[in-house]
Amino acid sequence: MTSTGIRLHAPAPGWSITADVVVVGSGVAGLTTALRCDAAGLRTVVVTKARLDDGSTRWAQGGIAAALGEGDTPEQHLDDTLVAGAGLCDEDAVRILVTEGPDAVRRLIETGAHFDESEGGGLELTREGGHHRRRIAHAGGDATGAEISRALVEAVRARGLRTVENALVLDLLTDADGGTAGVTLHVMGEGQHDGVGAVHAPAVVLATGGMGQVFSATTNPSVSTGDGVALALRAGAEVSDLEFVQFHPTVLFLGPDAEGQQPLVSEAVRGEGAHLVDAHGERFMVGQHELAELAPRDIVAKGIMRRMQEQGAEHMYLDARHFGAHMWEHRFPTILAACRAHGIDPVTEPVPVAPAAHYASGGVRTDSRGRTTVPGLYACGEVACTGVHGANRLASNSLLEGLVYAERIAADIADRHEQDRREESRGEKDPHKEARPGVPSPVDRPAKPAHPLLAAEARFAIQRIMTDGAGVLRSAASLETAADRLQRLHSEARDALDENGKTAEPGVDTWEATNLLCVARVLVAAARLRAETRGCHWREDRGERDDTDWRRHIVVRLNPDRTLAVHTTDTPDFPPTLPQARDVVRAGGTPSPSPQEQ
Repeated sequence: MTSTGIRLHAPAPGWSITADVVVVGSGVAGLTTALRCDAAGLRTVVVTKARLDDGSTRWAQGGIAAALGEGDTPEQHLDDTLVAGAGLCDEDAVRILVTEGPDAVRRLIETGAHFDESEGGGLELTREGGHHRRRIAHAGGDATGAEISRALVEAVRARGLRTVENALVLDLLTDADGGTAGVTLHVMGEGQHDGVGAVHAPAVVLATGGMGQVFSATTNPSVSTGDGVALALRAGAEVSDLEFVQFHPTVLFLGPDAEGQQPLVSEAVRGEGAHLVDAHGERFMVGQHELAELAPRDIVAKGIMRRMQEQGAEHMYLDARHFGAHMWEHRFPTILAACRAHGIDPVTEPVPVAPAAHYASGGVRTDSRGRTTVPGLYACGEVACTGVHGANRLASNSLLEGLVYAERIAADIADRHEQDRREESRGEKDPHKEARPGVPSPVDRPAKPAHPLLAAEARFAIQRIMTDGAGVLRSAASLETAADRLQRLHSEARDALDENGKTAEPGVDTWEATNLLCVARVLVAAARLRAETRGCHWREDRGERDDTDWRRHIVVRLNPDRTLAVHTTDTPDFPPTLPQARDVVRAGGTPSPSPQEQ
């Protein structure tokens, strides 16, 4: 896979540091990768967009799923995951998740994370949507993510890992053979460096989280602007299944004009017995699925939207008044505080809820070791598409995926580093390869910017376009309108650059808006192509699942002219990411073509 040559318009790096691996992101995926790489003796740098503890992980309320309870097995966890994924999960990837997951959670506990325990002293496990057993470990009642983040951040600081905070990563650096050589980044005034710089490293791990800010209302923090997916596309990587954006069914409804990050009402509330009701107090999920309110999230979100349409309502209600004050205060203190902050007391009244963008099941395509189609570039967590989630993520599998695949990525990087070190010590190092364990030299930046920047205010236009045309309910007509409006934004920025060389002023706001447009175009292109309803992709005009034509993946690449190359796989299985291509190229040969290029 070759680079597109496209980079964001930005000043040349004014400073640089070197490492064996740079991890971009400080959630469970990024910090676990960094800790494991550091333990393997690799010079590791963590780059994060805000503070170390400001990523999406700390907002996770429900918990982390693993077969840790009596009578539960990885096979049962696998079955629930495959059902939720609606025929598009990679079964091998899921098997890795569920079999390696329990020990990964135990190692997380050894790192310092404290989970809630039962009176008997074992883990207190609960249920969430799609799970047939109690297998969700939680902390602080509904503050699981915050506790995991705390433990990992403390471990990173205790080990003295080098970190660059408040830094937006811009683009991947590559060497003359197309291999990874590091990243460029911009520190936003509060980090240890200032302005645009670079981290030179032969391995880059994207753990940048999601892209929820592409929609007007989301549970994601403001930093979730799809930066990792956009960077990977510009670097020539493939992304897959981006049309499968999970809309969490129960997000606190703050009004029809509410925008930005919205408070989540965890699925664990339903797991403990809360009911979804309409304005008349009627439970509408009963009879729609055997698990009623605990059906997989796509089914619950659709049930809510259907009842809203039938009744002309803007929201439904979550009724947990029967919990009583004690349970609310001790099991769900974070949610209780959020509701009361907005004038709602769930102890005495039902909570108004509606679906909002929550999680990207698709992302940068990887193999079982987190390797992308770009040599030396890895992806982990929500930014990645490992095949675990399929068309709809099973509740509380995301934290587990971050743990399990972070450990696999760190092991792969350490193995490759050690192999190169041994070859070099024996004098067997291929002269066409970079002198590892040193750092490869990046190729020069283009003489002029190859990618126009959008004005900062375009962010809000993109969010409105996506919410109107590619939200929970989609159709051929709505997606066509969204595609046309996005293309207009893209063309206006491109034409301005081509005609007079002008583009928006480089800065965090314009880089984020440009990244959002990139991921929005890919999402809409994939959603238009997938002419069926599957998982969390709901087409009103194609309401049935079509396994004959659509039990396959949609893969997208960015062409050098900034158009999109979109194709489907021939089967539900992903083609290989061809990690061996790097070694073939540097040995003077030609890599085998990928299946879609043959």
